[in-house]
Amino acid sequence: MTIDSQFAGGAGAGPGPTVIFGATVVPIVGPPIPDGVVVLDGGRITAVGGPDTPAPDGAVRIDGSGGLLLPGFVDAHTHIGTLEQGEGWAGDDHDESTGPVTAQLRAIDAINPADAAFADALAGGVLAVGVNPGSCNAIGGQSVALRTAGRTVDEMCLRSPAGMKSALGENPKKAYGDKGQYPMTRMGTAAVIRQALAQAAADLARQRADGDPLEPVDLGRRALMAVLAGEMPWRQHVHRADDIATAIRLADEFGYRLVIDHGTEAHLLADVLAERGIPVLLGPLLVGKVKVELRHAEFRNAAVLARAGVELSLVTDHPVVPIGQARVQAALAVREGLDPEAALRALTLNPARALGVDDRIGSIEPGKDADLVLWDGDPLQLPSRVMAAFIRGRRVFG
Repeated sequence: MTIDSQFAGGAGAGPGPTVIFGATVVPIVGPPIPDGVVVLDGGRITAVGGPDTPAPDGAVRIDGSGGLLLPGFVDAHTHIGTLEQGEGWAGDDHDESTGPVTAQLRAIDAINPADAAFADALAGGVLAVGVNPGSCNAIGGQSVALRTAGRTVDEMCLRSPAGMKSALGENPKKAYGDKGQYPMTRMGTAAVIRQALAQAAADLARQRADGDPLEPVDLGRRALMAVLAGEMPWRQHVHRADDIATAIRLADEFGYRLVIDHGTEAHLLADVLAERGIPVLLGPLLVGKVKVELRHAEFRNAAVLARAGVELSLVTDHPVVPIGQARVQAALAVREGLDPEAALRALTLNPARALGVDDRIGSIEPGKDADLVLWDGDPLQLPSRVMAAFIRGRRVFG
């Protein structure tokens, strides 16, 4: 059983051979390579090494001397293109708050590639994003992984769906409590989720027992069956530690892959999350404590999670924090104790893994897509700037 795999291919092959030389290459999966060489061809990385790495005849040569070459940053939790910059109500398409279960919704259908924020992403070194539906609904719909340059969302797409968005805590309580509708409490929200998943589990069991290849016509039920079949993770919007415990309880009950989005109080359960291998997409961090669920938001929480062994990503929740400031959050987390290497991994390989695209992006390795950023200095130092950015070997910035 699959869902819309036709959008998983992304853009076509890139240009011919290109060599980026002279920069310090930061591959993420190994130590930095001073005076490194990265060879690109057909949109992919074909070689990574020191200054003696051979270059193909006729390759375009790009001098990165004095710079740092990193994989493009990945922001795995955003609303870019669905909450458009400067567009007001006309550009707000991220929350279908008309029913608590809308698993049939697909973020890919709401994204406008003309959103000015995509240019800001490139300027900030962010070359891939996860776009989620909003958090008013107990089950909000299907997320998508995108590159941040392209004419159409289909051209930009890396993976769709990339997860099923769900929300616990204050957001669904307020959305439906303000209307006097169910669910109005935390137990009501959990019950809504449990009921929908129980129906999907029954559908899946019936299908497997009957050997019937036919799937339900109801697209929401089909999508929830895909979650239970392990085809996409459950992306749980959750802040408080008690809500994180509920998220774990539901995941244990139904056996799906759980990813914690936001995780403001995840540090209070860091050992539990690490033991269970549950990744945390922490953020946004560069915000005021504007609601009760954020009262324990601190930059130092990132270091607590990383030291406990949690697979940590840092996210902006754009436009809550502008996407171009992704690295600023990481730099401030480093100031508060996060290891710089862990910070770079939290901006690259870990979020790529959370989105299910780490086989293509997130590190500089032969065979991966040539999605690279050349910086004029350490990106965790605020004066540094992007000199050039490449998506599948094509220069898209600088």
